[in-house]
Amino acid sequence: MLEKICKLARDTGHLIMNFYLHKKLIKIFYKTDNTPVTNVDYEANNIIKKTLLLITPNIPIISEEDSDNISSYYNYQDYWLIDPLDGTKEFLNNNGDFTVNISLVKNNIPVIGVIYAPFFDFLYFSMYQKAWKEIHGIRKKIQAVNSTPPLVVVSRSHFDKKTDNYLNNLGKHTVKKIGSSLKFCYIADGQAQIYPRFGNTSIWDTAAGHAIVIASGGIVKTWTEKELTYKLSSSFINPGFCARAQ
Repeated sequence: MLEKICKLARDTGHLIMNFYLHKKLIKIFYKTDNTPVTNVDYEANNIIKKTLLLITPNIPIISEEDSDNISSYYNYQDYWLIDPLDGTKEFLNNNGDFTVNISLVKNNIPVIGVIYAPFFDFLYFSMYQKAWKEIHGIRKKIQAVNSTPPLVVVSRSHFDKKTDNYLNNLGKHTVKKIGSSLKFCYIADGQAQIYPRFGNTSIWDTAAGHAIVIASGGIVKTWTEKELTYKLSSSFINPGFCARAQ
């Protein structure tokens, strides 16, 4: 099944790149919170949902693009969680930092994670305690690695005062700004050591990356050192967290 999900992420990424290379085909709309969404998000959502239903017809699907009625999801403990185009702003700004995120959540924990960055042709994927990275067809296992001084990855679009204060108190380090779930991927393959997040994220932003970081030997915890969980409640919003190598 993991191979099928990897292929699905790639196929979706190829669809997204077709729009990326043909800008006139992109239509931009705005959600109630004034964040942009495009016809590309919706088309990517459709292809992922349609294929997941063929692969696992009995597992429900939660997507960023179909998240209006959260109360209908409260009883789910096992479900697919997808962000068809993570980093819509990055996609529109032409910087390449956008991804396809697909995760399988079981008992409120993400156990499979697949992230594909179509602009770079980077594929990251994990199942339980194993994680891999595939670039241009070459696949290798990955592992989170500590390094001194650490490389800290932060959001390209959501850098806030709390993050600034955290970095000022961290000691010697270097910083790289990255969009989308690629920040988790940098932790998982050892390129970076810390990803601090204080601002809001939604569960579809984090589940696939969370699964990959954990499988690579890293950790993802809230600022009170609790596990980041995916038990559905009154909203899809995560508390602040830090992903890091152990």
